[in-house]
Amino acid sequence: MTAKKTEEKKTESRKSYKATGRIDKRKATEMRPMEMSIGFLPNCAGSARVKVGNTIAIAGVYGPKKARPKHEELKDKLLLRCYYDLVSFSVPDRARPGPSRRSTELGMVIKSALERSIFTEFYPRSMVEVFIEVVQADAGSRCASIIAASLALADAGIEMRDLMPAVACGKIDDLVCVDLTKAEEDYHEGEGPTDIPIAYLPNQDEITLLQLDGKISKEELAQAIKMGIVACKEIHKQMKQTIRSKYEKR
Repeated sequence: MTAKKTEEKKTESRKSYKATGRIDKRKATEMRPMEMSIGFLPNCAGSARVKVGNTIAIAGVYGPKKARPKHEELKDKLLLRCYYDLVSFSVPDRARPGPSRRSTELGMVIKSALERSIFTEFYPRSMVEVFIEVVQADAGSRCASIIAASLALADAGIEMRDLMPAVACGKIDDLVCVDLTKAEEDYHEGEGPTDIPIAYLPNQDEITLLQLDGKISKEELAQAIKMGIVACKEIHKQMKQTIRSKYEKR
């Protein structure tokens, strides 16, 4: 996509936003439609596919198994590894194939968030690997990845404190919103876009991931966190129903 076309797209987004409040006419607290499924990859211990609007993330879990290499094993808990990949055709501007600095960083961010949800002490000297592929990206890819990874871990039978929902909040001008699209992220004037990914453990009432890109006031950040927690609780209900549906069919 050329710089001229990108700027034209941003201009169209600004016009739409000014006319409707949000580009896709959702309420500030309204999430995009979400689809979830589990157990469709036969060669994994557990797998999940999550679609949030136009963003699609697929996760596969391998393990528990012996930690490799041997010198990295943890004597008293599980070694968790998370690999995140944004595939080349998932974005309008073709992404460079293979691991990147950003994908490595996001893998570490997802790992750090997920570890709190797992009873890692139940799996000493063992390893679990989580592979995440984002095959279509329209903002919120790391949050969709966390949801998919959490469902895949549950599908693999890993003992967990709770399923982990996640959502990205942000600000369009002075409007704080949940679950922004790429077009909404691109709409900004002055200080630029704001992105606030939040992951949450409902039964622990604990935020396990909170990041902030952009500028926002203290009051607006507090509002965004509250909105994110409410949204996460709704996502959590759908995650539980997805797990339940698999075993009801059996």
